Amino acid sequence: MATHAANLPEIQQRGYFLVAVKDNLRPLSYRDVQGNLQGLEIDIAQRIAQDLLGNANAVRFQPVANRDRLTAVIDNKVDFAIANITVTQSRARLVDFSLPYYFDGTAIVTKVPSVQNLSDFASRKILVLNGSSTIPTIRYLMPSAQLVGVDSYRQAHSLLEANTADAFAADASVLSGWIQDYPQYRLLPTLLSTEPLAIAMPKGLQYNALRQQVNAAIARYFAQGWLQQRASYWGLPINQKIKEQSKSRNS
Repeated sequence: MATHAANLPEIQQRGYFLVAVKDNLRPLSYRDVQGNLQGLEIDIAQRIAQDLLGNANAVRFQPVANRDRLTAVIDNKVDFAIANITVTQSRARLVDFSLPYYFDGTAIVTKVPSVQNLSDFASRKILVLNGSSTIPTIRYLMPSAQLVGVDSYRQAHSLLEANTADAFAADASVLSGWIQDYPQYRLLPTLLSTEPLAIAMPKGLQYNALRQQVNAAIARYFAQGWLQQRASYWGLPINQKIKEQSKSRNS
């Protein structure tokens, strides 16, 4: 049997999907204490397998590092990737994207009781990952805040615990997992940007049927409210864009 990307009839004959995922990004896709893959993106892959192949377990997951997410698709090692991939114009030249299944965005975590909204951050210290797209967003929305660069989530946690800074700004999807691990922190309800996450699929006419089926499935999951329900189940904040997309699918 083929162990590389295939068109839809070949996949149906093979009997399973090859899907690139993350295995360390709670709550999108991670391993639980038993070593099983869990999370919103795992749910999506299994639901697509159920709808297109008749079996939710007809998926062979291939964990990948961030740098390998698109390469796995481009090199036809997988049928598609559901791995916290933000849609950008440069990436869309390399792979085809499904409809977005989740709208991520910049969010802020803090354990400072007096901080309740964005205006409370004037002149406070906010941690940001060095080189991240979060930096210009925070600078634009909170110009008086003091930004402190960090190299990792671990370093950010250490500085917050030492009360060296007041908050940490990063992707809402990742910070949702953060507060599940560190419940003394809370996620402020306002997302500061909108970044669509979508399934990456190979380019080429031979994959048109697969793309059409996946897009139809994503649209159906929004219309049924299933994606919103699963996002809430995993503790992910519901960006206003998700609500708007859901309404448009139902109208």
